[in-house]
Amino acid sequence: MGTARSHGIEIHYEATGDGPAIVLLHSFLCSGAMWEPQVGPLSRRCRTLNVDLRGHGRSGPIEEEFDLYDMVDDAVAVLDREGVEKAVWAGLSVGGMVALRAALVRPERVAGLALLDTDAGPEKRGVTLKYRLLGAVARWLGLGPVMPQVTKQMFGRTTLRERPELVRQWVERFRGVHVPSMLRMLTALVRRDDLTARLGSIAVPALVLVGEEDASLPPPRSRRLAAALPEARLVEVPAAGHLASLEQPEAVSAALLGFLDRLREPAA
Repeated sequence: MGTARSHGIEIHYEATGDGPAIVLLHSFLCSGAMWEPQVGPLSRRCRTLNVDLRGHGRSGPIEEEFDLYDMVDDAVAVLDREGVEKAVWAGLSVGGMVALRAALVRPERVAGLALLDTDAGPEKRGVTLKYRLLGAVARWLGLGPVMPQVTKQMFGRTTLRERPELVRQWVERFRGVHVPSMLRMLTALVRRDDLTARLGSIAVPALVLVGEEDASLPPPRSRRLAAALPEARLVEVPAAGHLASLEQPEAVSAALLGFLDRLREPAA
């Protein structure tokens, strides 16, 4: 395990394996533990840098407002700490939003993009209002009262029905998130800029993956994202919601490994 410092925040990460690098960026309310099913298979192929985003996991708390471009800096600080010039950036939800911005503002550090259950557009007004309401409840009462709504946004109906133990495990982890950091992250998410018109300038290969039951960022958003990227392949995962890497880990690992293999083909 290691730490890198960015904007005064300690960013925790775990580095495993050898070879070409891939940096893993998790979802809002999660931590690098979200990628545990994928770390083993990926580490047998490449240098895997599994990052806890600021305010999550073992990374430092967020003390002031920030934007998603600051989180690009966080991940670059990890690459610098490890002496990695260029990596595949794999991100789910907010992690994918950070990866997209890295491809636009730090393209020299990006070898490819794996974009899971994410979006390039701004947050919709109705969703923003809902999130602000949930944030206000969490500010005064903690995360407990908002867990039923959060659970429905994070997990697909198949997982909610068939894997209650997985859901319970992660609900407990969601409850442990530092509330002030969560609120600042929520603000960064709802204020994010619209990248749609800039996607055509992203030249690296991309995998766009989405759970077919994702209620938070539904499949049509990923389809639009894949259509707008010049070199993208779309994968839709059955029986998975927003946290596809946890809900259908084998399918997600296979898609990521297949994408990495395709990246190597031209050099071969």
